[in-house]
Amino acid sequence: MALLEIDSLVKHFPISAGFFGRKTGDVKAVDGVSLSVEDGETLGLVGESGCGKSTLGRCLLRLIEPTSGDIRFEGEEITGMDFDRMREMRRKMQIIFQDPYASLNPRMRVGEIIGEGLQIHGIADGAELKDRVMALLAKVGLREEQYGRYPHEFSGGQRQRIGVARALALNAKFIVADEAVSALDVSIQAQILNLLQDLQEEFDLTYFFISHDLRVVEHVSDRVAVMYLGKIVEIAPADRIYSDGQHPYTRALLSAAPVPDPTRKAKRIVLQGDVPSPINPPSGCSFHPRCPFAQKICSEVEPQLEFDGDHGVACHIFGPGATVKPN
Repeated sequence: MALLEIDSLVKHFPISAGFFGRKTGDVKAVDGVSLSVEDGETLGLVGESGCGKSTLGRCLLRLIEPTSGDIRFEGEEITGMDFDRMREMRRKMQIIFQDPYASLNPRMRVGEIIGEGLQIHGIADGAELKDRVMALLAKVGLREEQYGRYPHEFSGGQRQRIGVARALALNAKFIVADEAVSALDVSIQAQILNLLQDLQEEFDLTYFFISHDLRVVEHVSDRVAVMYLGKIVEIAPADRIYSDGQHPYTRALLSAAPVPDPTRKAKRIVLQGDVPSPINPPSGCSFHPRCPFAQKICSEVEPQLEFDGDHGVACHIFGPGATVKPN
């Protein structure tokens, strides 16, 4: 059963210029994304920096208002919800931010940070609030005596544990993990990833896991979606993406991931040119200017996400929707 469904989601940021702020264009950060997240699964979202991953994650929680499209959580449409109703819904939908320091208020003690949501929603106060925060600290591997400390007194890994505890405080069902381990050392990354997996199993959580690190996504995800210039170009179970990625962009990303075997040399696919601007994306397939297999149809017709079972690919040349053969 799908816990979250999005249909044709769009987020364009207007560009203004001149003294009167006349609109001159749009940054097409998210451009027609449709997908679903099943109850209890981890859906990984990968892609280069600037492809719209974080914008999509924040749109799902309406931290950024979508330009158009539909978002349904537990079958209920949330894009048109008023402030009070959306505030109630956010008890079930939380986020772990990328920067474990910038996302914590430096003027608040850890106990206040974790307990703030409980107070805002009127769930707990006084001694009960402190008891619940203490339990959350223990759950994420922190000590009770750290309750009264400030964020600057913690390491990066400990600060991210605070962020995890804050996300869990309201008994959320759906958590967006936005590059949750990218700012941490490798050894600390493993600790946080293992913590997230343990908590998922204990509390039946559903994760939307955003990362540019394909090996991290492989470790935690049930399914993986690949994003390029605001669009999903491939989505499939994690094992199929990593063993049989079809889209040329997916293959290039996989070839760039380091192989933990010094005796094995990976064949690197080097993409030519720069990532196109989301202000003026290419016609047809947005990847065609950098694709080594591109043909005439790729620059003229935008490919749609075509599925073979649970494997979807948006490509004219590879995958179930292929209409031409590679050169």
